[in-house]
Amino acid sequence: MDVRKDFPILKRKINGKALVYLDNAATTQKPQQVIDAISDFYENHNANVGRGVHALAREASEMYADARKKVARFINAKPDEIVFTNNTTQGLNMVADSYGQRMGKYDEIAMTVMEHHSSYLPWRRVSERTKAGIKLVDIDDNGILKMKDYEKKVRTNTTVVAAMHVSNVLGTINPVREMAKIAHQNGAVFVMDAAQSVPHMPVDVKRLDCDFMAFSGHKMVGPTGIGVLYGRYDLLEDMEPPLVGGGMVARAYPGDVEFLGLPEKFDAGTPNAEGAIGLAAAINYLERLGMDKVQKHEQELTKRALDKLKGIKVYGPEERAGVIGFNVPGVDADDVAAIMDENGIAIRSGHHCAQPLMRRLRIDGCARMSFYVYNTKEEVDYVVDVINKIRKLA
Repeated sequence: MDVRKDFPILKRKINGKALVYLDNAATTQKPQQVIDAISDFYENHNANVGRGVHALAREASEMYADARKKVARFINAKPDEIVFTNNTTQGLNMVADSYGQRMGKYDEIAMTVMEHHSSYLPWRRVSERTKAGIKLVDIDDNGILKMKDYEKKVRTNTTVVAAMHVSNVLGTINPVREMAKIAHQNGAVFVMDAAQSVPHMPVDVKRLDCDFMAFSGHKMVGPTGIGVLYGRYDLLEDMEPPLVGGGMVARAYPGDVEFLGLPEKFDAGTPNAEGAIGLAAAINYLERLGMDKVQKHEQELTKRALDKLKGIKVYGPEERAGVIGFNVPGVDADDVAAIMDENGIAIRSGHHCAQPLMRRLRIDGCARMSFYVYNTKEEVDYVVDVINKIRKLA
């Protein structure tokens, strides 16, 4: 896929060297098409959505509604099942806050040990407030979820299962369809963190049968500050809006308040219209590439890197998404990242907001490279060469 020309930032030099951007699990770069869509909104259509009958207000409102429809089609949902948020974290917190009001000490929450803090901490707080129990499902030494442990820990008193689709450290692709089935057999709601899957592979919420799913625009060539919470219509309808204010009420008189229906009841205040429009442009871009091809491209780069990397510790299974968490023996992960930066390579180091997983792996942190549509085989080879040089420093 020759898409590099679409990303202006890839022309940059870092420390005198061509930028090799491999921090895509943290955030992705933006193509000119997305930048232009946001600029066009501000230059030609800017108005507050849903709050006027003048031409600009009508245009902005229509563009915002069309963005919601675009997102819904992308994951095979209905527009009324799409709630725009700031990011994945806000979406997951919204679900936790809602269900936390209904839980007590006899309820249990099941999560995987590989959860990102954005999935782990909201339910941890629910547990602290309600005394509901938490069960962490273990992984094997290859970073694959132990399904027998999952079946053991998801029981009839399990109220919620919170699980990430793809690990942001291990690249593990969890069997979420099977996990959702087991959760539902036990009467639990299945909440999926899709921050690392929706940008990288085809995701169909109906096929996976998740009850809630959250993801972020900035991880899929879209703008920051826009995210999506998908929820089954009946479950969203049953949720109280976390914010109240302008734009989400049918009427608001003393003693007489009625919220609008879905999805407007979750749109309190002025929404991030330009973010939604930018996200729609990002989806258009990815759909033109084809999500099957996006996934295949990342898998090829990942396999190439794994085949070439020698003498380092790699975490996670052989079959994985485009994420490689690793450590160079004898070299601190932050030092690895700093040396990479000296060579124009952007990677991530640290605990990756996954400290329960770090403890399970018996490490404090690791380096991480993560691939996307604009990365190349030549970049993979260059990174491997730099890692080999770092190994010699130990």
